[in-house]
Amino acid sequence: MNARTEPAPAGSDALARPPLVRELLLVAGLFLVYKFGRQLATGHTGEALRNAHRVWDFERTVRLPGEGAVQSLLLHGDGLVHVANTYYAAVHFPATVAFLVWLYLRRPVHYVWARRVLAAVTAAALVLHLLFPLAPPRMLAAAGLIDTARVYGPSVYGDPATDSLSNQFAAMPSLHFGWALMVAVGLIVATRSRWRWLWLAHPLLTLLVIVGTANHYWLDALVAAALLALALAFIHLPHRTASTAGRAQGGLVPAQRDEQALAGAGR
Repeated sequence: MNARTEPAPAGSDALARPPLVRELLLVAGLFLVYKFGRQLATGHTGEALRNAHRVWDFERTVRLPGEGAVQSLLLHGDGLVHVANTYYAAVHFPATVAFLVWLYLRRPVHYVWARRVLAAVTAAALVLHLLFPLAPPRMLAAAGLIDTARVYGPSVYGDPATDSLSNQFAAMPSLHFGWALMVAVGLIVATRSRWRWLWLAHPLLTLLVIVGTANHYWLDALVAAALLALALAFIHLPHRTASTAGRAQGGLVPAQRDEQALAGAGR
């Protein structure tokens, strides 16, 4: 995750920035493929509920904290739980899009890297959604949790039996958490501010929200984090130093020109 290189001149950033139209088409295409793929996993209610019982029992076996502990904190006030539901419904996509747009405009090399990582994590998540349909804890009677979005609002889901816009049996892994964690990692890597580690507040808040609203289990977030770690291990951020930036512009940086001049003088 270490990408602390010297800032490259603006010209090399322009060379590294992919064509805008191509990127818009690519991102839109990936989103449509993902939405279509999620629909392939719908209709597995029985299997999704059986898997939910397995996940719930496994979490208790390994002594993970109960999701109800987080929900009870949110239920101390209607305002707090409403904020949590709004965060779940309104922050996920806009925050990720804003992250990618900022990287595209200000850190194009980081943008290409982040887009590849997000695409890899999303593709792996889609495979798991197909192989392991999972009902969220709000649908599991044994969990004893309530559907906070349905009770307090706002909700992004309809009745699971008639909801044709989303797959509600795709709880594992949680892309809400996986994308939020990548946003934090990407901004920490791409910026230099001493306050950049505060970006970790985004995935932390997301984790509390997805668990507290009974949309995800703890294990959903752990699996998402593992997928992200694998993607980051295989998809490396290209190193851009002052010297490589100089070569990208078709010339040498001042230090290299000085070395060549000294070498010529020595001959």
